[in-house]
Amino acid sequence: MDALTTNSAETDPNRGWFTPPERETDSHQRTADGGESDIPSRSPAAIRPVGRAAARKQRAQQQADQQEQAQEQEQTGHQADQPPDGHAPPQEAAPILAPEPAPAPMPEPAPPLPASQAAPASTASPDALLIRRTMAEVAPVADRTTGYFYALLFIRHPELRELFPAAMDAQRDRILKALLTAAEHIDDTETLVEYLTNLGRGHRKYGTQPEHYPAVGEALIGALSRYAAAVWDPLTEAAWVRAYTVISQVMIDAAAADERHAPPWWQAEIVSHEPRTQDIAVVTVRPDQPYPFLAGQYTSLETPWWPRVWRHYSFASAPRSDGLLSFHVKAVPAGWVSNALVHRARPGDVIRLGPPAGSMVVDHTTDSGLLCVGGGTGIAPIKALVEDVVEHGRKRSVEVFYGARHDHDLYDLDTMLRMQEEHSWLSVRPVVADTPSSSLSGPLPDIVRQYGPWEAYDAYLSGPAGMIRSSMDALVGGGMPSHRIRHDALEELVAAGD
Repeated sequence: MDALTTNSAETDPNRGWFTPPERETDSHQRTADGGESDIPSRSPAAIRPVGRAAARKQRAQQQADQQEQAQEQEQTGHQADQPPDGHAPPQEAAPILAPEPAPAPMPEPAPPLPASQAAPASTASPDALLIRRTMAEVAPVADRTTGYFYALLFIRHPELRELFPAAMDAQRDRILKALLTAAEHIDDTETLVEYLTNLGRGHRKYGTQPEHYPAVGEALIGALSRYAAAVWDPLTEAAWVRAYTVISQVMIDAAAADERHAPPWWQAEIVSHEPRTQDIAVVTVRPDQPYPFLAGQYTSLETPWWPRVWRHYSFASAPRSDGLLSFHVKAVPAGWVSNALVHRARPGDVIRLGPPAGSMVVDHTTDSGLLCVGGGTGIAPIKALVEDVVEHGRKRSVEVFYGARHDHDLYDLDTMLRMQEEHSWLSVRPVVADTPSSSLSGPLPDIVRQYGPWEAYDAYLSGPAGMIRSSMDALVGGGMPSHRIRHDALEELVAAGD
């Protein structure tokens, strides 16, 4: 697939690398109904070029070195990242915010990379090869790269610190990981645009503005050039600049489009808090204005007790006529948001919701059966999908496998069994992994495979990342095409670790 590329620095010497090119759609964007809109596409503001003001840059790097050392000392007593709350999809990056470095020499054809590092020349663009070579170089020192990245960002642009959580332990590597993920997939236009569109929409809730994006691009180039020095050259820098120009513009455009019809966040009052186990609660909220979403999607939540700390949770029902939204939350060790929602939240408390996201939705244009595999609180979106099939009134075979470690962890089994009694096309099979049980026993992916083949079904997977990976392996190994397997988990859009 053709890569998204931008060559404004090559075609116009007056434009900086991180100033996206003017496009035909900039002056008149099309609205949802097909008409014309006078709202212009917003572009990142120009900032000081990378490479200029050498004395200032040296001072900033010295300060960054000192801050990086302090962060490393602090990390000896703290986890670098908190575990994700519940079965959540990938943690969304904190605000991704593009420098405009001074023009470098005109890019030339990229030199061939060593065979061990380069992707096949027939499938990867020169920029993609250079980007992947950089990523391979920084992989062994990823933590140091991340620390230096934040040090540069906050020293050069201290005004951006307030956009991030007060405690950075759980946030530390997400922004850089999201940037690297997007850059790595610069040749995969469809995946990249979908990924960045969700990020751009989601970042509105942080207060991110177009003028913030240059700062992160500047810090990104600074961190990569330091820790990938062995492979860093003008061609590599130009490749990263072009990639980040595309990344930032897609996100800015997505945010601008979303701004025309949706708020950056929704206030939602908790109207019901139902404990199911010692560490699981069903939380139901009433948004302050209509909240459109599809069954199988998820959103991000922020509690009043942990400002600017957001976590993902799937909707536990299809859209309801009363507008209420429900979530299944499991308190995990050191999970700030999950513990607050399970053990502290009460009716009357107000939380904030980000926009809906996710592609694990039912295709109602086909009659294929649904194979639904839910582990732990991953049963929440599975329940929503079943309700969605019910509401559409088409009798499609739906096979649900509900897995947990112990019998008492099957907290929503009664609900699922009642739905089975009401609908002859629905089959619900509880699976317990570790202990003897009246339910099926054994690893959930193995049990699912035993009940195959599943060639006539579309698969929907929700739960811990490890369960999703092993379930995918089992289904693909059993003959199911990978494009018929849907999930919103850690690896939905990327090969490794929003």
